[in-house]
Amino acid sequence: MTNNNIVQKLWNLCDVLRDDGINYSDYVTELVLLLFIKMVQENTEAGLLNKHPLPEGCRWSDISGKDGINLLNDYKRILLTLSTGKNEAGESIHEDPLIQAIYADAQTRLREPRHLKQMIETLDQIDWFSAQEDGLGDLYEGLLEKNANETKSGAGQYFTPRALIDSIVRCVKPQPGETIQDPAAGTAGFLIAADIYMKANSDDYFDLSDKDQAFQKNKAFVGIELVPSTRRLALMNCLLHGMEGDDEGVVHLGNALGDGGKSLPRADVILANPPFGTSKGGEASITRDDLTYNTSNKQLAFLQHIYRNLKPGGRAAVVLPDNVLFEAGIGSDIRRDLMHKCNLHTILRLPTGIFYAAGVKTNVLFFTKGTVKKPTQEENCTTKTWVYDLRTNMPSFGKRTPFGNQHLAPFEKVFGKKADGTSKRKEEEWSFTEIEKEENAQSSPERLAENSRWKCFTRDYIRDTKSDSLDISWLKDKDSIDAADLPEPDVLAAEAMTELTEALRELDCLMAALGASDQAKVQKQLLADALGLEEGVEDA
Repeated sequence: MTNNNIVQKLWNLCDVLRDDGINYSDYVTELVLLLFIKMVQENTEAGLLNKHPLPEGCRWSDISGKDGINLLNDYKRILLTLSTGKNEAGESIHEDPLIQAIYADAQTRLREPRHLKQMIETLDQIDWFSAQEDGLGDLYEGLLEKNANETKSGAGQYFTPRALIDSIVRCVKPQPGETIQDPAAGTAGFLIAADIYMKANSDDYFDLSDKDQAFQKNKAFVGIELVPSTRRLALMNCLLHGMEGDDEGVVHLGNALGDGGKSLPRADVILANPPFGTSKGGEASITRDDLTYNTSNKQLAFLQHIYRNLKPGGRAAVVLPDNVLFEAGIGSDIRRDLMHKCNLHTILRLPTGIFYAAGVKTNVLFFTKGTVKKPTQEENCTTKTWVYDLRTNMPSFGKRTPFGNQHLAPFEKVFGKKADGTSKRKEEEWSFTEIEKEENAQSSPERLAENSRWKCFTRDYIRDTKSDSLDISWLKDKDSIDAADLPEPDVLAAEAMTELTEALRELDCLMAALGASDQAKVQKQLLADALGLEEGVEDA
């Protein structure tokens, strides 16, 4: 049984939850409260999780095989005990702060014992040996991704496409011994991808000393998440991937735009996809008094935090919507400050349709603190910026056209092997999709350069021509119409009026069919008066 099969089997349990009145947005939270207990048992039996065992009386064996009201009551008791660390008599039976954080305020909304029993029996029937071969953490990730793809709320609001996360990590290349930070952690996708990348390049950290291995497990990663239920998912996700963090876990509860962000230490690498919207649109408020530029735009505030919180020479990649690239006023000031203090070496213009919010246009900004020769430099660090346009003339992505690694491979190739963006780059290294390669097979070098998705812009151009806007595009949309090919204005106006007239006739027929002829006559008379027409228009 593959992980995809198991994920689908777990997702099918949502039908059971629905039958018990569980809201669609609460599916995953309700399911993982139970699933995590099962996964701890599987990991413990496999010898993969020893530091955070669940206390006696709160393990899978304490609910498996039971039924009836006793089962439901025992499960509620377990959740309460895991949350508080105390049994029904008020005695402390475990003091694991990470387990308490994971189950903080946890409670089930299940009302029917038979539904809980059905979920337990389904989990007992899964081939966990096969699941462990791929990693229980990856299975959990698959469940979160399934929820993000299936719902418009819940995990969808903070789930970054896996292909994009992996591509960004491959470009930034985090290394063992570096501190990796995400101030908008969500379910910890960036932090886990960074850990997986480093494990793959260090034989699961066995190439490192015991001291360095302990650093990777407990100190290398730190994130902040504002929403408690989201942080719960993140903590479970990290623990199942072998990432324990400090006493608060890898992901701390807090507001990166408030005191939580001020307390974060400087990092070698910052990877983030801050939430979309303004400070008025969510729970987070911007209360930082240490940011140079006051703004109500969350993304601009996050961007300030990120480039300020990098160590000299540190690297960052951040996903941001288009408005951050062109917003005037304070937006221009922040972008100017970014290009002063950092080398903004690469911008990836992402296609639409890859995030849950339809039509949202996003970009990835890659930058390093200071310059290669002088990491502590704080002025004129950006001299040129390379832009890769993966948006123009791309398909509309969604369930039928999934966004994947194949779409990002050409970008990674021209980005180069150096994580700080200093690989030798040439505009002649034209980059196209496979279809575009076929279309351009016989094109001249000039034509290829015109259609290339990869282009370099100097700092002078950005300042003098774009007024420090980073919303840079040059490719012609194949669906657009050249103004030179348009008919004369009077012809266009006549065509528009013809279409409008026909639309009004259809509305008149609809009004008549609905028995609203009198109202239609009034509207037609008003139209006749407005156009200066002769009387009798109501009979037209």
